[in-house]
Amino acid sequence: MNLLSSIFGAAVRGRNALYDRGIFRARKLRGAVVSIGNLSVGGSGKTPFVILLGELLKARGVKFDILSRGYGRQSRGVAVVDPAGAAREFGDEPLLLARRLQTPVIIGEDRYEAGTFAERKFGPELHLLDDGFQHRALARDFDIVLVTPEDARDRLLPAGRLREPLTSLRRTDAVVLTSGSSPDAFPLDGKLIWRARRGISPKGVPNRPVVFCAIARPQNFLTQLRTATIEPVAQAFYRDHHAYTEQDIRDLLQLRQQSEADGFVTTEKDAINLGGYLSALEPLAVVPVKMELVDAANALDTMLRLVTERKGRA
Repeated sequence: MNLLSSIFGAAVRGRNALYDRGIFRARKLRGAVVSIGNLSVGGSGKTPFVILLGELLKARGVKFDILSRGYGRQSRGVAVVDPAGAAREFGDEPLLLARRLQTPVIIGEDRYEAGTFAERKFGPELHLLDDGFQHRALARDFDIVLVTPEDARDRLLPAGRLREPLTSLRRTDAVVLTSGSSPDAFPLDGKLIWRARRGISPKGVPNRPVVFCAIARPQNFLTQLRTATIEPVAQAFYRDHHAYTEQDIRDLLQLRQQSEADGFVTTEKDAINLGGYLSALEPLAVVPVKMELVDAANALDTMLRLVTERKGRA
């Protein structure tokens, strides 16, 4: 194993051990907390899954909010995301969640402070903790972790993309297998195993588009487009959470001209990060990523039952 990865892994295991032994204590909110996270640095479909879970909860009439760090924002402190706001103020993914779910999304570096703020403002409802698996400072009543086939053969940071070793799955409640992941590739003894399918719903895509995006695994988006019989004539990929600049827009327009494309196609998250530049790239097709959970009703029933039982014992 890479030396730096070994050092990183030792630090992760040491920190987890301090929480497991009660030396570091997680703080508890009055409302129940369901954490949704992953093992790797992006690309597992976590945000589409939070949207899916939120839609399932809304269909059941369950009142909930979302607690998020607000990665990539330029502001600080606890705040309620304004769906009409900008990514630089709230972060692209919290803004996407607020717009899609129309439910309170509260951001804060300290998720406990964000949670107590939410409870003062909205009451002690169910909290969905976005990207919460590694945020052990906040106690949770149910842990969901998404895994991909790449996770099973990846390495720890910085040599690979894993933030924790696969053995960390022992502390989760439900493991969501995405992108055709095999349960045999992960230590899942005694865990709930959920299967999810991720896809796109392309509409109004130009015949010869330039595809561009700033997501963790851009090749996955390109593959999904080709599966939907959309063949881009050129591509431009940026770092995850990239905030587009005027120069980026000029470069994309030049790429369209050079490739004789007739428009652009990108993701919902990129549309948020484009902000006011969105109209400069028309015709532009914004393609949402959708996720489906196999036997969703049963999975939700199990999650809510366990959350109620555990919160009742607290």
